[in-house]
Amino acid sequence: MDSARINRALARLASEIVEENHGADDLYLVGVQRRGVPLAERLADKIADLEGQRPPVGVVDITLYRDDLTTVGTNPIVNRRTDLPGGVENRNIILIDDVLYTGRTIRAALDQLIDFGRPRRVQLAVLVDRGKEHRELPIHADYVGKFVPTKKSEIIKVMLDDIDGEEGVAIVERPTAEGE
Repeated sequence: MDSARINRALARLASEIVEENHGADDLYLVGVQRRGVPLAERLADKIADLEGQRPPVGVVDITLYRDDLTTVGTNPIVNRRTDLPGGVENRNIILIDDVLYTGRTIRAALDQLIDFGRPRRVQLAVLVDRGKEHRELPIHADYVGKFVPTKKSEIIKVMLDDIDGEEGVAIVERPTAEGE
């Protein structure tokens, strides 16, 4: 996907989210650190263009909620922050991430959200879904920018101007470890 395709996918996602939720009144967008955050901001802007009001945007950093934390290191570094202005209690949350793969990132994000309160409803929007054959948990996206079937040996690389200084989505081969 190039910049124009990403923009079109986000416009379509915004429209689907507004339609499914009967407007933007009760929406609260929550981006998963890292690339889910600028995607949430962009979706909020597109929803504002459609509805005349911009939904609030929150941020979750799932580092301490990962189920593979012991493989990350003995002292994980939390460089980012979780920021959920107004809380999540009784709100319609749209959780936003760049790529849905195994479902473990989303499980961690859900665990963290629940620690902050009980949302009325949580929906998932992703820019790219790699397909359910890679799922390790029973998680699916309610809104998908693009389905991209991949092999386990491939990685979806999402690049956003806000973070990477360039815009695009590419499929790349996973680097192999020495000796493989």
